[in-house]
Amino acid sequence: MTVSQIASIIEELAPKAYQESYDNTGLCVGSATQEVGGALLCLDVTEEIVHEAIAHKCNLIISHHPVIFGGLKQITGQTEQQRVVRLAIKNDIALYSAHTNIDSVRGGVSEKMADRLALTNRSILIPQKGNLVKLVTFAPTRHAEKVRSALFEAGAGHIGAYSHCSYNASGTGTFMAGEGAQPFVGKWGELRQEPEERMEVIVPEHLSGKVVSALIKTHPYEEPAFDLVPLANVNPNVGFGILGKLPKQMEVNAFLKQVKQVFKCSSIKYSTCTKPIISKVAVMSGSGAGFSGAASAVGADAYVSADFKYHELQNINTQLLAIDIGHYESEVAVIEIFYDVLTKKCSKFVVRLASSLKNPINYL
Repeated sequence: MTVSQIASIIEELAPKAYQESYDNTGLCVGSATQEVGGALLCLDVTEEIVHEAIAHKCNLIISHHPVIFGGLKQITGQTEQQRVVRLAIKNDIALYSAHTNIDSVRGGVSEKMADRLALTNRSILIPQKGNLVKLVTFAPTRHAEKVRSALFEAGAGHIGAYSHCSYNASGTGTFMAGEGAQPFVGKWGELRQEPEERMEVIVPEHLSGKVVSALIKTHPYEEPAFDLVPLANVNPNVGFGILGKLPKQMEVNAFLKQVKQVFKCSSIKYSTCTKPIISKVAVMSGSGAGFSGAASAVGADAYVSADFKYHELQNINTQLLAIDIGHYESEVAVIEIFYDVLTKKCSKFVVRLASSLKNPINYL
């Protein structure tokens, strides 16, 4: 398989369209057409990780954090980032990352955090807006089901936990074929009235091209009519964080101990909380300190994330228990996501979990 084929498997779960504007998800180093003999999975690409890939003959490294995040103005070996890039190029190793796109989907990194705490009744904490469109089209009544099925197959018609969602209404379409046209029915210059079905489906914007292609390929008309309408709706399956409930209520101290244990933290930071019982919990992977207000707004009793500053913890509502487990600890499970996705779809190359993973933050 090639790098691009492997990337497409990951991007089925976490489309690049869902990355934040500041991010650099995707292929950072290497060729998309390069054939892959083995893939090494990690959180951060370090020199140790690249040497491990070389030792195991893995010519693709898949990481969560991009090795090139901002501008890289020189590659002289003065920083570890530069040495990593140079070492990868020298050994023909491709570097690919899935970062904020895999942070913001169901089944992503925050979902793994929710798994650790066995949260139930889950939903996205901060669902995204502006990534959905509505496709409206019309087809002859006797062909409508075939067209509708093609739209669903291409990825249209998902609303929350429901699939194959559409609205349909019968009506009459009119058209007149001009000279040179090849009409499905009728002749040049003849006004036609045909029984048609109007179909409306929701489409993720990044799939709109694929869905329109499926429509044109399946539709019997030479020039099928359709509209793509941008929507302000939130997408319940895309966004940051997960909100859920504990299997059973816990006292604050017991919950703190469980969090420390399941995330394998050597220490944790937490805010002052006057609420004695924890039931409703929000989690967010990575630097989620700035989103504690969203957790409070939905009535969470606890919010588990990372990278809280002194005054951020000091100023949090005392009805919310905010817990900082560490950036590494909140995200390291991403390698399990990569592994599960790739091993289910690929059997032609070796997928390895990096053994030289290292938390760059040390505790005494």
